[in-house]
Amino acid sequence: MGSRMRKIGWAAVLLTCTSAYGALHLKVNSVKSEVRQAERRIVALREQKLMLETEFETRANQQQLANWNEVDFGYQAPTAKQFLEGERQLAQFGTPRAKGAPEPITVAHAPVETEESIFPAMVSPITGKAIAAEVPRDNPPKPIARENLSARLMRPAQRVEIGPIAGGAE
Repeated sequence: MGSRMRKIGWAAVLLTCTSAYGALHLKVNSVKSEVRQAERRIVALREQKLMLETEFETRANQQQLANWNEVDFGYQAPTAKQFLEGERQLAQFGTPRAKGAPEPITVAHAPVETEESIFPAMVSPITGKAIAAEVPRDNPPKPIARENLSARLMRPAQRVEIGPIAGGAE
């Protein structure tokens, strides 16, 4: 009877320890989960802080640019009068010119042909002479012809002496 009670006692102790371990394990996992959530929140708050700092600096720069434009350059922000209210105002731009109205100003122009080089000659500051001769327009230089791969492969091999280069006997 005594040994049977002892076995039941050990089983009860083992069951108590196992349940205590299970409860402790669940508590540790819940604390780990809370720590992870706190870390994620910290990262999100840091990103939000960085975004707000960037926005603040951008707005400060925009205000500084607006001040410079207004004071230094005389620029002003567009007003409501500069924009069209609707299709009717847009259609007024397409009306024919009245009698006696001046011709519209055209800003397009044809390129002017000159005999000079496109780029000015480079002049040495020491001698005052041109460093390189300019290329005449009527006789442009010919591009260097490159051999294709088959022509290079069919070319006979060239012999190169390496004695003097490698320090060998001449």
